[in-house]
Amino acid sequence: MSSAHFAYANNSNRFLAAESLQAHRFAIAGIPFDGAVTNRPGARFGPQEIRRASLMLCDGIHPYFNVSPLGYLGDAGDMRLPNASPLPEVRSAIQSQAAALMARHHCVFIGGDHSVTLPLLRAASAQHGPVALIHFDAHCDTWSDHFGEPSGHGTWTYEAIQEGLVDRAKTVQIGIRSSGERAAREYVKDQGGAIYTARDLRGKDGAHLGDVITEIRKRIGQQPCYLTLDIDCLDPAFAPGTGTPEPGGMTSSQVLTLLEELAPLNFIGMDCVEVAPAYDHAELTSNAAAQFVWTYLCSQVAKTAQE
Repeated sequence: MSSAHFAYANNSNRFLAAESLQAHRFAIAGIPFDGAVTNRPGARFGPQEIRRASLMLCDGIHPYFNVSPLGYLGDAGDMRLPNASPLPEVRSAIQSQAAALMARHHCVFIGGDHSVTLPLLRAASAQHGPVALIHFDAHCDTWSDHFGEPSGHGTWTYEAIQEGLVDRAKTVQIGIRSSGERAAREYVKDQGGAIYTARDLRGKDGAHLGDVITEIRKRIGQQPCYLTLDIDCLDPAFAPGTGTPEPGGMTSSQVLTLLEELAPLNFIGMDCVEVAPAYDHAELTSNAAAQFVWTYLCSQVAKTAQE
């Protein structure tokens, strides 16, 4: 790093202080939209805080993968969105911009509330066909309506399955624990997918997650796979800065173990959503999100470097 480029000096507003996106293999883009939340708003400010937290990662060399995304990664900035428009119009704008990026880059999107994942999956499916899905979350997001409204950040998984955007049998949910009727809680499993609840994962980390990792790898195989990570999969002790916190969640270590060990899957993109900085404490949430995005990027760059 150049002299005096410390994280606190705010020398860049790009993830890892990466270059502006050009012909890079990997792209990161912000989606500053939180118009579909059911509790606390503020996730529209997530992208800028995740980027700021990433500056503490310095040269970005990962201690496990021993690579840095720098040189491979470009930051596209934030999407331009009609934030005051109806949700279908916002999603249409997200999908068109995401499709253009996905056509040229392996993309990571930082939100934003979880409603943004549906248009991202529409764009991914148009390019790859129905994709496998790994979904970290406290909430199942499989309600058929959104408190009487047709769609929102709690319906996108149901909609993605109904639209055929994802392979039902290769849809995996991790960390689920919120209240909800059985039909919604078990929807993914009823459709042939797999659910690992937070209760299932209690007391498991490191080698003790081996059976879960093996099962997920076997289920998904090498089908193109999309990863969506709602930061509220973490217990509020690790991520208080989110709109719908749920006690009893995953640890940062568990999530990192899963990201590292699932790296061999054929990932085609990722999003990290629901970071709401106004409710954070000591930047715990934005730091966790930046670590997860960085770990994902390094895992994919490591595969690229071996080609």
